[in-house]
Amino acid sequence: MSKTMTVDILSSIKGAQPSESVNKLFDVIKNAVPSNNNSLNNVNYNCVSVNNLREDVVIESSAIEKQIILENFPNKKNGFLVVAKVIEG
Repeated sequence: MSKTMTVDILSSIKGAQPSESVNKLFDVIKNAVPSNNNSLNNVNYNCVSVNNLREDVVIESSAIEKQIILENFPNKKNGFLVVAKVIEG
């Protein structure tokens, strides 16, 4: 069995095609080299500094992208897409 998975399989979105950004990300992942550098063992991977957050920017999608998302989104209510709660406070 091949270890390569296509974007439509990974995303569970029928007909999904990778964008240039996704292809670049996959290239980075494929070329990553595991490191046993002990200096990294002290890093807390469960948090991120507020100073390291990216700006929240709306990126407009094409009509076909919107259609694919709407067709594959599991829950809708009153015209909105319902997203499961993932952070408990």
